[in-house]
Amino acid sequence: MSIDPAIAAILDQANAFTAAPIRSTDPELLRAGEKQLAAATAATRIEVDSVADSTVPGPAGAIPVRIYRPAADGPVPTVVFFHGGGWITGDLDSHDLVTRRLCRDLGAVVVAVHYRRAPEHPFPAAYEDSLAATRHVADHIGRYGARRDRLALAGDSAGANLAAVIAQTFRDEGRPLAAQLLAYPPTDFDGDYPSRTENATGYMLTTENISDIQHLYAGDDPAVRSCARVSPLRAAGLSGLAPAIVGTAQYDPLRDEGLAYADALEKAGVDVFVRNYDGLIHGFLNMFPVSPAADTAVTELYAQLADRLS
Repeated sequence: MSIDPAIAAILDQANAFTAAPIRSTDPELLRAGEKQLAAATAATRIEVDSVADSTVPGPAGAIPVRIYRPAADGPVPTVVFFHGGGWITGDLDSHDLVTRRLCRDLGAVVVAVHYRRAPEHPFPAAYEDSLAATRHVADHIGRYGARRDRLALAGDSAGANLAAVIAQTFRDEGRPLAAQLLAYPPTDFDGDYPSRTENATGYMLTTENISDIQHLYAGDDPAVRSCARVSPLRAAGLSGLAPAIVGTAQYDPLRDEGLAYADALEKAGVDVFVRNYDGLIHGFLNMFPVSPAADTAVTELYAQLADRLS
């Protein structure tokens, strides 16, 4: 299938954003460029009952969070959300529309987490912040959705990687999770996948970008890059993990490792919904305002998560 026409219309701008060599570019310039790209998919704000910026305790100080509450009476599910951006860009604002829609569509409290970012704070900073925030929410669930049995994780790209590894940590700690939503997750830093070649250039995220991002986040030590907290597909075991919703994109160099993770989860006996969306590219969660195909994908992924939280 050819690329979605609505995405093709903004692809030149998206490709211009990723043309700079990430490894040698000032990260603040990358973050400014992402904000410009986000403007291309801007839309009318989705209203929820309330939105409040706050902090939770972290290993290196307060972690910024944004708490979205639905218009609902009584206890509701809680979703902890981790934004994408290659562990380098992305923040609470870059995914505000994504998390507003998640709150509205699920009728859940959403806690969006802004973890420390590379290259200033490489691995394990993002993991440690995200884990600390999730533990805090779980330990104080009465302040959030108040349903202890309906806590879920969600994220896209780098945030999906964080959601996957934290789901593994929660399993190992005996902490319950109701579900995990993983949108186009990077799952295996040193794997060899056809999509890395098939979609190497031309679809916003390039294979060269991935190499640079992985270097800035986790360095070059094979022992670090292959550990489960960086490459969740390489975990010693995947059984007993929370039900997973995995969404990948046809024209994404990360497509095949996301599908490989879904397959490995299924083989380990985990309840998995997986869909590879034709015509879409990496980052489609943010593209639903301009692309009907992306909107359909987001609708389905959110509905799958809602089913597991109902």
